Amino acid sequence: MAKKIIKDLLEDVLDDSIKQVSGSDAAFLYAESPSSPMHIATLTVVEDSLNFEDFKAIVASKLHLIPKFRKRLLNVPMNLDYPYWVDDPNFDLDLHINRVKLPDPSNWKTLREMTSSIFSSPLDLRRPLWSMTFIEGLDEVSQVPKGSVAIVSKVHHVMIDGSSGVGIMGILFDKDLEDKDKKIPKPKPYEPDELPDELSLLLKSSQTFFKDPLRIPKLVGETAFSFIKGNIQTQFSLKKPTKKPFSTPNTIFNNSVSPKRTWGTAILSFERINTLRKLMNVSINDIILTICAGGIRKYLAEKEKLPVQPLVANVPISIRVKGEKQSMDNQISNMFVRIATHIKDPIERLEYIQEQTNRGKTRHKAVGAKALAKMADAVPFGLANLAAGLYTKYNIKEFHRPPFNVTITNVPGPQMPLYLRGHKILSIFGLTPVLDGFGLIIAAFSYNGLVSITTTSDAKTMPDADKFSRYIREAANELEEIILAKSKQKETTNPQKIKSTPFFTNLKKFINADEKIKKIHLGIYDFELKLGEKKVNYQLDISEKTVSVRKKKASKPLVKIEIDDENLFNLHKNQLLLDEAMIQGRIKLIGTKKNSDKFFKLLSQVLENNLCRRLQIHINLLMMKLFFIINGK
Repeated sequence: MAKKIIKDLLEDVLDDSIKQVSGSDAAFLYAESPSSPMHIATLTVVEDSLNFEDFKAIVASKLHLIPKFRKRLLNVPMNLDYPYWVDDPNFDLDLHINRVKLPDPSNWKTLREMTSSIFSSPLDLRRPLWSMTFIEGLDEVSQVPKGSVAIVSKVHHVMIDGSSGVGIMGILFDKDLEDKDKKIPKPKPYEPDELPDELSLLLKSSQTFFKDPLRIPKLVGETAFSFIKGNIQTQFSLKKPTKKPFSTPNTIFNNSVSPKRTWGTAILSFERINTLRKLMNVSINDIILTICAGGIRKYLAEKEKLPVQPLVANVPISIRVKGEKQSMDNQISNMFVRIATHIKDPIERLEYIQEQTNRGKTRHKAVGAKALAKMADAVPFGLANLAAGLYTKYNIKEFHRPPFNVTITNVPGPQMPLYLRGHKILSIFGLTPVLDGFGLIIAAFSYNGLVSITTTSDAKTMPDADKFSRYIREAANELEEIILAKSKQKETTNPQKIKSTPFFTNLKKFINADEKIKKIHLGIYDFELKLGEKKVNYQLDISEKTVSVRKKKASKPLVKIEIDDENLFNLHKNQLLLDEAMIQGRIKLIGTKKNSDKFFKLLSQVLENNLCRRLQIHINLLMMKLFFIINGK
């Protein structure tokens, strides 16, 4: 009998089917509080009258493709370790899908209020951590056909991040309109495993510790090394590293939050955003950050609460590798970006943000994308849970500045229409959790040619979320108007062409050809070219991935190079010596002595390489002439 009990215990301990929550996933568990439920949600608007029973049958038929939808969390006794995912033996689909009717007036305002109410209530942590509310009767919602339905889906953040959420959409929704005629498959049989007992869980957790007892000090060392390595790379790639990378201001977004959620959304055209991206030679993310910063600036200025310092945004970054999108867990890291709320001009704000994101990516890559995620796994769950509870109970946020002011996330979704039983998905809006000290999060989600920028806050922090969304739309229109006007002005004027373009082409080619040289000179440089009475600036940006030259002025270059366009062209043609140009003051390098000397050496190498290449071409031509002379041709 005793042998059988021991054997059963060992089988439970060695059972690999019981997966433990990771440290980074568990962060969303111990951040949960009565005023801050930590689930994410989507509001999906479905065209025409989708039958509720059909919808329920579709979800039931696909549950086997989303295993965590039938698993719940099981805590280790006394919370000594992270919880485990186990099959829920009492799983009942009816406890997770609700059916309601939108009350009159059945318009957008009522839908938004009902969605806020549904989103504000927490999920039951004793059951699988998801729910869906089927809302019928969208009869007066503008631009939505009468009789359409909406679905509010809630999933706890311990289960998924934005990217894996998109993966779930791909499972639940159809890509083909013709699927409406297909018969809905019957659900596959569900045979849950037995729940492990408390002793088995304790033994399983202790097994993890004894396998690697030095895990915590080892990961602390690895993470510290990553930070030191990142700091050293930053010292080389930035002009003057500041003692405090971000001095974050206090704002009205960084106080305690109330349990009631508020949200609003602005819907923009992806094509229009992409046009602005191309015209300004920036990323989609840079454009979205600039639009959000414009909305935030106007909202705070109107309330006379705009800080002099720029706000800092937490920008989540997916660290998934190819093939991980369908795994239901969190694979995210974070990048902090100053979003230039202190700058009034939208184009200057965009240029500032682009420079900030470029620097942030360099720092992020230097530290290592998964260093902090590993560190989170090493922190004992009980200790982390206690720390989170004390932080909320004693309002510790009041005694320090916030690390960031707002979270802005951008999740790319499918760019083709999706369907549910032949009914087109009209729009998808993402709602995200807020918590004490961090009362504003903005989620951009692109779907089928549209980008929804959805703001989630609470009734205390932002009671007028619909007004804020209007400011987001106005900021987008203002940015578009100024960029298009600037582009049109460029087309109508006939700017003087610079002669030194071949120099920049040769410079890029030379740096790209040698990774060692690229690493030595990582950073941003500014060429100020004189063309008669005018001056034009070109920014040389050397990053680990690419080398780019853009017609723009760099705000904080490592080295600024002042030179006449004619003289730079003569240097390229080897009709002027670099040493001679320096002595005569025809070229000036402005920066620290160390950086200026390094860049002078780079210029010398580029020009010398160009001279050797020209000599080789001349030698080849002479050899060809000599060949023809000898052969009498």
